[in-house]
Amino acid sequence: MSLPSDIDVVVIGGGIVGLSTARALSTDGRGVLVIDEGRNAGTNANAGSLHVQMQSRFLRMYPDQIGNLEYSLPLYPRAVGAWQQLARDLKADFELKISGGLMVAEDAAQFAFLKEKAERERALGLDVHMLERNELMAIAPYLGDAIYGAELCVTEGKLNPLLANSALRRAVLAQGVVIATETIVSALEQRDAGYLVSTSRGQVRCKTLVLAAGAGTGALSAHLSVVIPTVAEPLHMNVTEATSPLILHLVQHADRMITLKQLGAGQVVIGGGWPARFEGPQAFPTVEPDSLIGNLSLAQHVVPRLSRLRLIRTWAGVNTTCDGQCVLGALPGHANAFVAVPGDAGYTLGPLVGDMAAAIIAGRDPGFDVRPFSASRFA
Repeated sequence: MSLPSDIDVVVIGGGIVGLSTARALSTDGRGVLVIDEGRNAGTNANAGSLHVQMQSRFLRMYPDQIGNLEYSLPLYPRAVGAWQQLARDLKADFELKISGGLMVAEDAAQFAFLKEKAERERALGLDVHMLERNELMAIAPYLGDAIYGAELCVTEGKLNPLLANSALRRAVLAQGVVIATETIVSALEQRDAGYLVSTSRGQVRCKTLVLAAGAGTGALSAHLSVVIPTVAEPLHMNVTEATSPLILHLVQHADRMITLKQLGAGQVVIGGGWPARFEGPQAFPTVEPDSLIGNLSLAQHVVPRLSRLRLIRTWAGVNTTCDGQCVLGALPGHANAFVAVPGDAGYTLGPLVGDMAAAIIAGRDPGFDVRPFSASRFA
């Protein structure tokens, strides 16, 4: 595939954010090229959780970033609404279910932690409730005897990312967006009022440049002497054989790393942030045996009936970390260059951040004060 020599917009990054940005810009009538390296892509390895409440894993690992996350928290219910709108716009069924999310506690101390967290979240507009053991069993009888209580976030949910990613890609191609996969960007240069993008398939000139490459965004922005400290975090995931309807919610834990949800076809996806590693000269995300054992053991502890199921696949994906909130808006010191990196739970935020980025590029109000999201905070 040869690249166009000149085009209105180049979006670097073909994940959920890049494709959503490209879709919105194309709808505005712009010619768009999406360049995607196709390596260590977070979107293609995603488990499909739609997070709204603050994840206990984030609170434990990055206590210094809680303020950033709390500022961004009102975006998360909006992001779920953006996913619902995307499903309607694409007329696609990607098993989107807003059935609520449970963050479970195993003792009074964990329950008290969740209660305090819920109070902070309600103050920021989230629809969350605390459930004692008897209330919890009425809606989630599949949970084990070890579970003491839970926080319920009404607006959390799940989807099938394989179906969602395919539907969005088809829609973007149908709008005339050009997608160049397995294409490596080697250099970015500002040229007059635009940019020259050098790739493994040749050079492209564009008027507008968008960096939406997740963990790879920092390396790209360095070509333009802008610091964006994105970090690639390899994480572990599993999926079981199909079973009858069992887990109705997105399930997390107040103190331990676990996410559980069941796909429409019956498979249970088990994740939650257990570490993987980068291996070999290509730094390919690779499963850690200790994470495999620990993740599955905890899953059976939370939902005992999972012990009857066979594991059919395990894999490692890549999460993007930065400082707990989005990096979004104009690239400092560069006309017509923009960045779009979602904050924590980036897949959840993907379509919303893509739409916001397109609005900023078009000079429209993105619907949220994005000034704290500027990459200038890293200067």
